[in-house]
Amino acid sequence: MIDTSQTKPVVIVVGIATTGRREVLRDTLAQIDKQERRPDRILICPVNDSDVDWDHAAGLAVPVEHVVGPQGSSAQRNAIFDAAGEADLIVFFDDDFLPADRFLAETEHLFLQNPDIIAATGHVLADGIRGPGIDLPETFSILTSDTAPERGEARVAPTGNLYGCNMAFRFATIMRIGARFDENLPLYGWHEDIDFSGQLAGKGRIVFADALRGVHRGVKRGRTSGLRFGYSQIANSVYVARKGTMGWRRALRFAIGNTCANIVGSLRPQGLVDRRGRLKGNLLALSDLLRGKIDPKRILSLR
Repeated sequence: MIDTSQTKPVVIVVGIATTGRREVLRDTLAQIDKQERRPDRILICPVNDSDVDWDHAAGLAVPVEHVVGPQGSSAQRNAIFDAAGEADLIVFFDDDFLPADRFLAETEHLFLQNPDIIAATGHVLADGIRGPGIDLPETFSILTSDTAPERGEARVAPTGNLYGCNMAFRFATIMRIGARFDENLPLYGWHEDIDFSGQLAGKGRIVFADALRGVHRGVKRGRTSGLRFGYSQIANSVYVARKGTMGWRRALRFAIGNTCANIVGSLRPQGLVDRRGRLKGNLLALSDLLRGKIDPKRILSLR
């Protein structure tokens, strides 16, 4: 439980795992720096030192710290956990997620007022992951035109899993139960959010909170290749279902839905979305599944 006494303020740490998006991350950090309730620390775990404009980061009002960790979203987030120290709340943002100005203020309020909540994910006003992505001017237009609900009227509802682009956790609970992002889901870490949510099931309330708002730009630069991602769409679904942190029915829906989308997209190419590469990865994974050799880590040997 967070100590609400005035002698011990709530410590909020923002964590960002990143690779290959130096300019995108700079825009995200500038937006975090504008929060009405700024975080106490920002921990960034890049794949390469050049992934971050450290000179820009040094000029922010919030201390930005370099965390060293292995490549892969899950491994990088775990490294951030290890560096979080005395955090009360830890909030993970994707490097292309821009939170509304009150995101962290509302996060703090939510967890203070609801000691049984251990994890929360917010309202994504627009999600560029489902299309070509959202540029910065459009992102700001969406944020400025949004009418957030009044405090006390915002919906807080149970959810089966968090959305990886924005996740807030009560850090003491994470440490107590020893939850970790699964590093057997390499690189982009497809379904790491679902798997992690499954590890938290039954430990406290996991919620969708409408007051936590932002835009997921869905920038395509720095993402896993179409072939690798397509393989992960099948292999990771099977792995997480076998592990028991996602139901088989849902895993089947993911596998069928993504494969069908890639078939249609292969006939009608969508620019930066490599549907043909994804479909090839889907078919390779299905072949491995039939031969009993499917493994999420196989993408490390694919190009």
